[in-house]
Order: sequence, then structure tokens, then C-alpha cells
Amino acid sequence: MPPRLRSFVGSVLILIFLAGYVWAATTLADRLPDNMWIKLVYFAVVGIGWGLPILPLMTWMNRGR
Repeated sequence: MPPRLRSFVGSVLILIFLAGYVWAATTLADRLPDNMWIKLVYFAVVGIGWGLPILPLMTWMNRGR
């Protein structure tokens, strides 16, 4: 697959993944107890956690450059 097409496909997949991730994260956040510390830890973990699933996709996108 040509590098430009790979970058385009990867970018579209990242946008789809992030839209679903944000939807899931906010839906789960609504179900948390009303405690500031629980929400603080939850959003810290969720805010950092989105990068781990995207790393293999970014590696695939940059392969062959």
C-alpha cells in the first residue's frame, strides 16, 4: 500500500476510534459515584489511556517511509 494511502486510512481509523473512545469514556463517567477523587483518577487514566491502542496503528502508518 502506498505511504499516502496508508496515512489516509490510518487517519480515518484514528478519528473513528477517538470518537468511540470519547463516547465510551463519557458514558462510563456518568455512571461513576459523585466523588471528586474517583472522577479525577478516572479521567487521568482515561486521558492517558487512549494512546496505547493507537500506537500500533501509528507504527503501521509510518512503516515503509
